[in-house]
Amino acid sequence: MHVLWDKGPSTVQQVRIQLEGNPAYTTVQTILNVLELKGRTERTLRGKAYVYRAVLSRELAMGSAVQDLVERMFQGSVETLLTNLVKTQKIDSDMWKRLGQTIARLEEK
Repeated sequence: MHVLWDKGPSTVQQVRIQLEGNPAYTTVQTILNVLELKGRTERTLRGKAYVYRAVLSRELAMGSAVQDLVERMFQGSVETLLTNLVKTQKIDSDMWKRLGQTIARLEEK
């Protein structure tokens, strides 16, 4: 999805080139086809190759993934998620400051 968001509509080969680790063509093709079945991408036949494009915006997809994570792993508790991030040292004081600024901006709106 990141390749499609960053580069725009792409063929399997174009996506494959952008990925680390040199994945097999068929692996990338399978993933893109699964994403299409899930409604995350659409494909159009151009010549002999399908061109895939992201259907969901990055923000919408990430929001949905975070919501799913909170529901499945933290029983719906954002506080538990944040506590876990602090305990595992994924959030430091500088990040808390930036988060506070973001929250303040959102509250102003």
